[in-house]
Amino acid sequence: MKKRLIAMCTAALLTLSACSTGASGSDSQTDSAEPTTLTVFAAASLTEVFDEIAAEYKKAEPNVDVTFSFAGSSDLVSQITEGAPADVIATADEKTMNDLESAELLAGTPEIFASNTLTLAVAPGNPKNIASSQDFAGNDLVVCAPQVPCGAATQKWADQNGVTLDPASEENSVTDVLGKVSAGQADAGIVYVTDVARSDGSVDQVDLDGADKVVNQYPAATVKASENQEQADAFVRFLTSDTAVAMLKDAGFSTP
Repeated sequence: MKKRLIAMCTAALLTLSACSTGASGSDSQTDSAEPTTLTVFAAASLTEVFDEIAAEYKKAEPNVDVTFSFAGSSDLVSQITEGAPADVIATADEKTMNDLESAELLAGTPEIFASNTLTLAVAPGNPKNIASSQDFAGNDLVVCAPQVPCGAATQKWADQNGVTLDPASEENSVTDVLGKVSAGQADAGIVYVTDVARSDGSVDQVDLDGADKVVNQYPAATVKASENQEQADAFVRFLTSDTAVAMLKDAGFSTP
């Protein structure tokens, strides 16, 4: 009887020990889980709003850190084509994204999450009295280079409206165009309406006739070479969530 009692107690102690070890091991794995870092390549015009969206995404996915590389869309596409590590790419037009899709460098179909329209940025108070494209002559106009989405849109707008462009310089990103006007290095620059909205009053806006007929769609997609495709897909989906859509609209973007 005594031996039987001892055996029963020993079995009970072993069971408790196993349960304790299992629970402890589970907690240890949870506590030691390494955060995932997503690298997102994004068009320069998305800089401020994507920083805000990433902060909101962190609240929903606390174990995912999002880092950005902002530049002209064509530069970003070239970097990924050459093997630069990225998980997600968001461009300022569909053409540049199509280059990656044609090269089979994307995982899945790109998703449109926003759109943007051209406008003219001028110095505060518009001291040169530039009211339309007819006033470009005699003033230093800065535009995006043709290979950049804002540059392609600018040329399309000019062709549609019979405007001859004679820019003082062509920049590799819309941020550089805005910077030149803000710094007083140019009299005017063709940018997106969202760029004027984020300029904190450093420039004023002059509407471009017919600009509403040249609208750039912004797609996002997961990069095929990403080692974090599940998390990358989740971030792309988040860009069309109610939270992200509201933030994009506040920044001046139109949304699907």
